Amino acid sequence: MHAELATRFIARSCYYLGVEYPGKIRLALEAMPADRLWHRAQPTSNSAGNLLLHLAGNVRQWIVTGVGGAPDVRDRDAEFAARDGAGLAELLANLDAACAEAVAVIKRLDATALGESRTIQGRQTDVLSAIYHVVEHFSGHTGQLIMMAKDAAPPGAVRFYDDTGGLARPLFLSQGMTDAP
Repeated sequence: MHAELATRFIARSCYYLGVEYPGKIRLALEAMPADRLWHRAQPTSNSAGNLLLHLAGNVRQWIVTGVGGAPDVRDRDAEFAARDGAGLAELLANLDAACAEAVAVIKRLDATALGESRTIQGRQTDVLSAIYHVVEHFSGHTGQLIMMAKDAAPPGAVRFYDDTGGLARPLFLSQGMTDAP
């Protein structure tokens, strides 16, 4: 893989997992009533709490363990079985920590490492594909969490951009962050 392209892939993956997706999840779920965190639309559905546990577990298993080599301590079934548990602040802190661990692993990679083979969840893959899987998986659940929050929050309470002056300024960025890597 071309070194410049690898560098761009790594930077963009770090941005999505370390900034944009967790930032949007935070804004959305903070607008949602607290009693909806563990609410399931149907008994077989997942709650926002379940999805937060699941995202942290997936990121750690695929990136921190699968790519980075840390021990695999994930209990995937427990992520979905939980019917209640930690509050939003604790769940978001856990997700932020998982994302920070993953970003640290990804930042250590180069073009050669992206092509290396791995076995994750019993599947043969390469490092680039593992990262790509985690980013797209995270994106899908981010969308679900946003829809849950929009369904439960007051109208207009979930916003990600300030459109003042016709510009879409991200509201999910922390102080000193930029919109792109």
